[in-house]
Amino acid sequence: MAIEYKYDAQILLEGKDLDEDNIRSHFMSNFNGDCLLVVGEKNLIKVHYHTNEPWRVLEYCVSLGEIFDIVVENMEKQTQKI
Repeated sequence: MAIEYKYDAQILLEGKDLDEDNIRSHFMSNFNGDCLLVVGEKNLIKVHYHTNEPWRVLEYCVSLGEIFDIVVENMEKQTQKI
């Protein structure tokens, strides 16, 4: 079974006046993926997203503030039998 979006990207984003709705809207308009989760407060946001281009997600997030607790997992590899 093929996975449409190979990578699970999870990022904590720290900044000033972060807006969950604006971030969510940017993702929906500019990136291909699914399972988007954007939650937090004005100074700390958790982003979770399935995509084939995690580097674009990281690039966008770092443009908004400091990123940390970065996790990018290859879900395709996780489903393969070893």
